[in-house]
Amino acid sequence: MDLNEASISRRNLLRGAAAAALLLPFGATLASCAAPGGGNTGDNKPAGDVTADNPFGVAANAKVDAVIFNGGYGIDYVENSAKIMEGNKALDGVTVKVSSSTKIAQELQPRFVGGNPPDLIDNSGANSIGWNTILDQLEELDDVLEADNLEGEKISDTLFGGVKDPGTFDGKFKALNYVMTVYGLWYSSSLFEANGWDLPKSWQDLTDLGAKAKEQGKFLFLWGKEAATYYQTLVIDSAVIQSGDDVRLPLENLDPKAWSHPTLQSILEIFYELIKAGYVKPGGAGTQFTQAQSQWSLDQEALLYPSGSWIENEMKKQTAPDFKMMGIPELPLDENQTTPAGFMRAEAGEPFIVPSKAKNPEGGKELLRTMLSKEAATAFAKEKLAPTIVKGTVPEDGFGSTALVSQSKMLEAAGDNVFTIKSTNLYGMNSDQLPIWNSFLGGGMTVAELTKQLQAIVDKVREDSSVTKIEIK
Repeated sequence: MDLNEASISRRNLLRGAAAAALLLPFGATLASCAAPGGGNTGDNKPAGDVTADNPFGVAANAKVDAVIFNGGYGIDYVENSAKIMEGNKALDGVTVKVSSSTKIAQELQPRFVGGNPPDLIDNSGANSIGWNTILDQLEELDDVLEADNLEGEKISDTLFGGVKDPGTFDGKFKALNYVMTVYGLWYSSSLFEANGWDLPKSWQDLTDLGAKAKEQGKFLFLWGKEAATYYQTLVIDSAVIQSGDDVRLPLENLDPKAWSHPTLQSILEIFYELIKAGYVKPGGAGTQFTQAQSQWSLDQEALLYPSGSWIENEMKKQTAPDFKMMGIPELPLDENQTTPAGFMRAEAGEPFIVPSKAKNPEGGKELLRTMLSKEAATAFAKEKLAPTIVKGTVPEDGFGSTALVSQSKMLEAAGDNVFTIKSTNLYGMNSDQLPIWNSFLGGGMTVAELTKQLQAIVDKVREDSSVTKIEIK
């Protein structure tokens, strides 16, 4: 996979949005060329008896067909759930076939058109199926969350807050995103402890920390060219943590003054001063992003790195043995934040869907129910060093991962006080924003110039009549 595709793939995995497809006019949908009778009628009848242990009525000896995106998490976690499901005595003779794919749209769109889609699909990756082409052909999944898990607990009571949001379209819950992603600032706790440094609590603390880093011949931040917009994420999320929906909603809904919000401007001014003071390592615009990340995780040239919680797994082969990676939530501007304590960006990704015209949609839902069991979710967290949407599956030692312990603590502290940002990827703005952020991080652009150019991208999308606009609340 090339770098551009890898970057898109990771974002689609973690945010559960197929941005490019959402830009298509809604008239040009796959449903319009599907076989007669296609689409979600809501009239599917269970093929077997509905019981407490078989809540969707999977028929005896039924076969389940699952196609899973073979990306950063592989497919073995679904294969593990398939084995658990096949061993469930309440499901008489059920068998599960799990197939892998890296080109979901190319391989599965013909099956939608032919009226024989799989029973469960992990619609992820750069080649995922555009949501607006299949939404009316998908089962609603509220009944999955209303069912009991294999341990006898109501599934909705076992999940982190906000997990339905990424997969809800026009008020209908059509995609269950399985993996939790925590956005934060990542660091080596051993490095901080050795130098007696305090973790920053707001942007106001970064100037002092940057000076201390410079004294040790280190930088506060560094970046790589393909990941320059990680710092845009940091800035936006920090502003939302400080001022809540007053910042978030104008950005999400393409407001003509979104980037001029005072909180955003204050954070950018501090950031600009950090760059001018030499606290951000120069040369990132000419450095491949994993190389830059290795300079942080292996060479420890910088103290902090902003990223989603995929960073540990991504850099596990290029991290110093004594690094002790940990994370903190992205920072508010100052002590006067208007949002609750612990408020942070965390969102579910890796979207699973159940087509209504599948041969065995009941089996697809049952496989999802199995994946949401404590047994299956714990196995995923242990193997992938990432939490699923199921709470209470990570032990205190994080299976030996300090970063995973950090994620669990942050999620527990936030509770339901989490948010997500959709617009950047929804409208495909990242590629246009990358060169702007590379220039700013390299000291070649002022805050005023940055603001003007970022706002121009927002305005272009807003004024483009060919782009379908989605109201975000």
